Amino acid sequence: MDKQIEKKTGWRTLFTRKALPWWLGGVLAALVIILIAKPHHSTLRISSSTLTISQVKTGEFNDYIRLSGTVQPLVAIQISPIEGGIVEEILAEEGTSVRKGDPIIRLTNDNLDLQILNSEAELAEKENLLRNTQIQMEQDRLSVKQAKAECQLNTKRLKRTYEQHQKLYADKMISKEDYLKAKEDYELSQEKLRIILSKEVQDSLFRSTQVGRMPESLENMQLNMRMIRKRKDNLTIKSPIDGQLGVLDAVLGEIIGAGTKIGQISDMSSYKVEAQIDEHYIDRVMPGLTATFERNGNTFQASLRKIYPEVRNGKFKADFKFEGKV
Repeated sequence: MDKQIEKKTGWRTLFTRKALPWWLGGVLAALVIILIAKPHHSTLRISSSTLTISQVKTGEFNDYIRLSGTVQPLVAIQISPIEGGIVEEILAEEGTSVRKGDPIIRLTNDNLDLQILNSEAELAEKENLLRNTQIQMEQDRLSVKQAKAECQLNTKRLKRTYEQHQKLYADKMISKEDYLKAKEDYELSQEKLRIILSKEVQDSLFRSTQVGRMPESLENMQLNMRMIRKRKDNLTIKSPIDGQLGVLDAVLGEIIGAGTKIGQISDMSSYKVEAQIDEHYIDRVMPGLTATFERNGNTFQASLRKIYPEVRNGKFKADFKFEGKV
């Protein structure tokens, strides 16, 4: 026997299965209304003592960047030997203060010593050669002078003989052959005298040129010798400035080549601040910009000295120099 189902009416219809979509729609609409009405900003509570209130006005806007930097000496000179050699003695330790000209390292170089000995022997040989040349030139000058004197005397005698034979031949007291022989001897002596005089002039010009060059050549050789000996002095590495010796990379007995960096000397009289700046500011940072530097409760003034354009890891390097007394 079938049971008759009573149809729900009134408020009881809200709890039927057919009313479920309406319930879901109503909940969804309520959520949308709440999201729309909810404020979209967070709240930060701060203390009123930390606030600074000022009047807003038109003016220049200064953009400041806070950076961390490293104080370094403004001048640092690399130490490199001019001549290579073996480290024989280390005369200064790292971190010590040195004066200009103070020895730091002493090297030895047997090959350089051998070169100096060979150069000294070569210089002595050339000096002897120059002296012998000067002696030979003086002897040649005296020989030409002596030959000229003898030729002049012989020419005078032959001239007298020729004049006597000329008179005797005119008086028909000697033969024509004797007269012609006397004439030819006199003319030959005159020609020899002209040749000797010409040779004397040429030798004098050549000798004056050579004598003028000899002191210059000798001076150049002596200068070359001094320069070679100076290379011996370069085996002692000295401080180029007054400052503090930094890292010294040298060990006794080590062979160091010429031009090898073995250390650094820093001038402690002036300083700079080296800082890394984000590449975002690379177009806005330029030399001459001012900066302040705080250290141990003191504030120092500085200015941008140099910008390094190379960017590494999103940052570029800049140097600041101090303004005024540090």
